[in-house]
Amino acid sequence: MPPPPAAALRAELRFARVGSGARIAWAASGQGASGSPPLVRVAHWMTHVEHDLTSLIWKPWLERLGRELRIIRYDERGCGRSSSDEEPIGIGASVEELEAVIDAAGHEQVALLGMSGAAAAAIAYAVRHPGRVSHLVLVGSYSQGILRRSPTPEQVAYLDALIRLMELSWGKPVPAIQQFFTALMIPDATPEQAAALTEQQRRSCDAARAASIQRARAGIDVKALLPQVACPTLVMHSEGDAVVPLEQGRALAAEIAGARFETMPTRNHIPLAGDGAFERFCEAITNFVAPASRGHAQFSARERELLDTVARGMDNLQIAAHLGLAEKTVRNLLSRLYGKLAIEGRPQAIVWAREHGYGQR
Repeated sequence: MPPPPAAALRAELRFARVGSGARIAWAASGQGASGSPPLVRVAHWMTHVEHDLTSLIWKPWLERLGRELRIIRYDERGCGRSSSDEEPIGIGASVEELEAVIDAAGHEQVALLGMSGAAAAAIAYAVRHPGRVSHLVLVGSYSQGILRRSPTPEQVAYLDALIRLMELSWGKPVPAIQQFFTALMIPDATPEQAAALTEQQRRSCDAARAASIQRARAGIDVKALLPQVACPTLVMHSEGDAVVPLEQGRALAAEIAGARFETMPTRNHIPLAGDGAFERFCEAITNFVAPASRGHAQFSARERELLDTVARGMDNLQIAAHLGLAEKTVRNLLSRLYGKLAIEGRPQAIVWAREHGYGQR
């Protein structure tokens, strides 16, 4: 099903400051169910919070997850709209940025989404501030970078070559190099999505910063913190991930008490709209972070009947006849239902209802 219209996405850029005075650009979008914590997307490689609103990579995420979650995202220093400073790239700097954004957003408790190398900062924050993290979601992630996993000489040589390639060609219109990065990260992307990833590279940061981030991620090690994670944790990993092997995600989950591990049927490191794993990814995160906003339990028997008729494509007059109600009553009931779902009208209601199994009788 296509995602709902992006009318709710607005370019409201804000800034938080870290100790050096550097500005950290952040933005928020999405509805968020009453009482559910916002989901903070911890800054990962290749972000640009303004470009998210038009990106074929990230816009579908914001639209889909934003139906039921309030989403906060930001650029790490030196990337996107955030300014640079002389602070070394590493866990300390990453956690400081996350602290600054969460404090600026004014939330006492949040859920954290740590993808790939951003998982380390999410884990470290959750351990440092256990009372402020309601849920931890880790996607395509690891606890130790390649340099902390007893690499072979060949693996070290490959990393060095990859970093050098970034220094020389990052964000440049070199088709062979673009194809290499795309095939590695999103091998099942459409041509348009592949082009969007290239554009994301260009916008996120310059070549020197990209190479520095890659080098720093290779040296990450938060394995010792994993037993200290106290919040509910969901670990998801693409089955055919060529960037971070599946075994790394499984090992990460095994070290966190009570963590749930799920695989996604895709080769893409980043779940993409149209990918078979995308809807499962969004469902799992929403159900985990804000279960009260999902499922059938929140609806009365009458509301479930309405959802079923909407999913089957009935108009108000047909619904009224089917349920034995006045057409005006149907209009009022649907209006209240749309408010409960935090959607704007029938097209979005049809999508929501069908995706949740209504209308299949």
